[in-house]
Amino acid sequence: MSKVIEITESEFETQVLKAEEPVLVYFWASWCGPCRLVSPSVAAIADNYCDRMKTIKMEVDPNPTTVKKYRVEGVPFLLLFKNGEVVTSHEGAITKQKLEAMLDTNL
Repeated sequence: MSKVIEITESEFETQVLKAEEPVLVYFWASWCGPCRLVSPSVAAIADNYCDRMKTIKMEVDPNPTTVKKYRVEGVPFLLLFKNGEVVTSHEGAITKQKLEAMLDTNL
């Protein structure tokens, strides 16, 4: 079972901004082809990094306020939060290796 937690805007503050551990937020859409390529990598990262961070998944279409606040203009879109602040981001498809490198640099 994947350790990716799917949330909506109402849970964003509690699950992401007030989290004690770093949080990777994965913005995606069901109609997004590149998201289908990235989703398995995000799930693997969630499993492999669960001792160091939490992984959150948020669908863009039902959550427009959060999407606008964080300027999510394309999906897939990844944001890494620490102490409620964005420390790094990535827009577009990303390989598992590049995602791991991004996390290793910033965790």
